[in-house]
Amino acid sequence: MLKFSRLTYANPNKSIEIIDLGMIPYQEAWDLQERLLKDMVESKIEAQTANRQPSTINELYFCEHPHVYTLGKSGKEENFLLNKELLKSIKAEYFHINRGGDITYHGPGQLVAYPIFDLENFFTDIHLYMRSLEEVIIQTCNHFGIQAGRVQGLTGVWIEFESANPRKIAALGVKTSRWVTIHGLALNVNTDLNYFNHIVPCGLIDKQVTSIEKELGRRVEMDEVKEVMKTAFLNTFQASIS
Repeated sequence: MLKFSRLTYANPNKSIEIIDLGMIPYQEAWDLQERLLKDMVESKIEAQTANRQPSTINELYFCEHPHVYTLGKSGKEENFLLNKELLKSIKAEYFHINRGGDITYHGPGQLVAYPIFDLENFFTDIHLYMRSLEEVIIQTCNHFGIQAGRVQGLTGVWIEFESANPRKIAALGVKTSRWVTIHGLALNVNTDLNYFNHIVPCGLIDKQVTSIEKELGRRVEMDEVKEVMKTAFLNTFQASIS
């Protein structure tokens, strides 16, 4: 059971606006997040300067991306196994970005969630935030009859997580500034897992990846997964829809 820290704001805004961006190029989604982060941080600084309590919102963006590889700020270039020509041949892009974590893949059939939250509305604990995102994924997988969980010492969500060979079904990577979050999670739903063959996923050479489709032996509707994940976010963060 997740334990939540003391709230920072006297009157926290625990509502979440949920926006579905559909299929969107990675650069556009990244630019949107950076713009929202900048605006929210500036608003918080202005409120602090004026000695008043900030009034911040929480937004959750769902989307899918065309084929793209992203390397986190602490990642290693050697975990990306393609050169420019091969990258172009598989119609994928590559970005070195400012989230935590190593390299991962995003593409059609993968549900990406970007929570732009002011954590001072919920709890000021980055470790708990990461575990909360994992909890959202675990609840989502459980809804489809897939037992998912954590592997000690590793970020993300795994299948057969207590075995010697767990399979990763979702990756996480975030950035925060003044307790405002960007980036988030990626859950493999109907993902073409062959694209993971071109990287060392999350820098883990001995771990496999999987998807809801692979585990169930059938495709699932992305809209259904989104609805389940919405509920999981609201439950885990004890929030309401704005």
